[in-house]
Amino acid sequence: MQIWQSLILGIVEGLTEFLPVSSTFHLIFTSQLLQLENTEFLKMFEVFIQAGGILAVLFLYGKELFSDWSLIKKLILSFIPTAIVGFLLHSIIKNFFFETNWLMLGAFITVGAVFILYEWRLENSKNKIDKEIKDLNWSQSMLIGLGQALATIPGVSRSGAVIVTMMMMGQSRAQAAKYSFLLALPTICSAAALDILKFDSASGISSEEIGLLAIGTIVSFVVALVVLKWFINFIQKNTLTSFGIYRIILGLILIAFL
Repeated sequence: MQIWQSLILGIVEGLTEFLPVSSTFHLIFTSQLLQLENTEFLKMFEVFIQAGGILAVLFLYGKELFSDWSLIKKLILSFIPTAIVGFLLHSIIKNFFFETNWLMLGAFITVGAVFILYEWRLENSKNKIDKEIKDLNWSQSMLIGLGQALATIPGVSRSGAVIVTMMMMGQSRAQAAKYSFLLALPTICSAAALDILKFDSASGISSEEIGLLAIGTIVSFVVALVVLKWFINFIQKNTLTSFGIYRIILGLILIAFL
């Protein structure tokens, strides 16, 4: 991997981590388009640079989060189902889900269609989505975690799964998006830690590779800061339909190209 490639992957990670478009999907296919060899280091790199997004969330919401114990408990409950699924299926996720293009593309396009159909149904129903995070009970928090667990398949989107699950519970778009940001903290940190522990390289990590990790993480942090602020404003006034259309179009392009 060259420095310019780590820059591109950092930008892609920062742009997509908190949008309902699956950052993992974008990183995997961007790596393929850059013709990067699918090494153990690349797999770890794609997870590790998500730390940039974590730092961006802490920068914007850290003070609010750590002063609200009730919110922390809800996030812990939401994280538990994802943690169990991720730990039990780690090998399958890394060696099958991440290696199977048709599965990722199928999930990417299918979820795009789900976004469009859900928004159409919501528009034609009398259901209100005006609740706040403080209205969540413990069982709902666990259900959100189950929804997020679907994102172990690259292409589903962790944030997208959380947002749709919460909207089905009557949560407002902005509140659902904010909760998905905060839930990224334990989810991504644990995934990165597990990947680092399982990282297997006879030569270890070289100083050059450490530099590439640092570049990718810093770039993803800066880009994620901008995206976080933009997405909250966007989702308050718009639906998920545009992201659904984007998913279907990009998925079909990648099928034709690859």
